[in-house]
Amino acid sequence: MDVYVVDSNFFIDAHRTTYPLDIAFSFWSKVKFLADAGRIISIDKVRNELYDKNDTLEDWCQQNLPQDFFKDTTQVMSQYGQVAIWATSKNSHYQQSALHEFLDADEADAFIVAFALADSNSRIVVTQETSEPARKNKIKIPDACNALNIKVVNTIGMFRQLGETF
Repeated sequence: MDVYVVDSNFFIDAHRTTYPLDIAFSFWSKVKFLADAGRIISIDKVRNELYDKNDTLEDWCQQNLPQDFFKDTTQVMSQYGQVAIWATSKNSHYQQSALHEFLDADEADAFIVAFALADSNSRIVVTQETSEPARKNKIKIPDACNALNIKVVNTIGMFRQLGETF
C-alpha cells in the first residue's frame, strides 16, 4: 500500500488559498479520513513548521490528526546522508545559500526526501512545489525526489491516485 508523505505546504497552501478551514469542510474531512486510515503521514520537521504560529491551522492539526501522524526523522539519518551527498554533489549548480537552506537541520525539505527514500517503493512525497531544475538559489523537493528516484505528486495528484473526491 502506498503511503503519501505530505510537506508542510500541503496544509499551509490549502488553508491559506484553496481550501480555507472555515469554508472547505469536505477537504479537511477527507484529510482527517486519510490520516486516520494511515494513507497520509508526515514528519516531525513538518509538525515543527506547522506548530510555530499558534493559528487555526495548528489547532485543527492538533485536534484532528492521529497521535502518530508525524513520524520521527531520527530513524532516517542514513537516508538523510544520501540526500546530503546528492545535494552537495550539485554545488557547482546550486548557490551555497540554497545548499545551506535545503540541508538545515530545522528545515523539513531534505528530511521529507530522506523519509521517502527510506521506503521509496511505497512512500510518495506530496508537495505543492514544482520542479525547477535550472534554478540555482533554491533546491526544490521535486528535483531532489527526481534525482533520487522517489515518486512525487502535488495535492490534486495524490487525490487522483487515491481515487478520492470531496
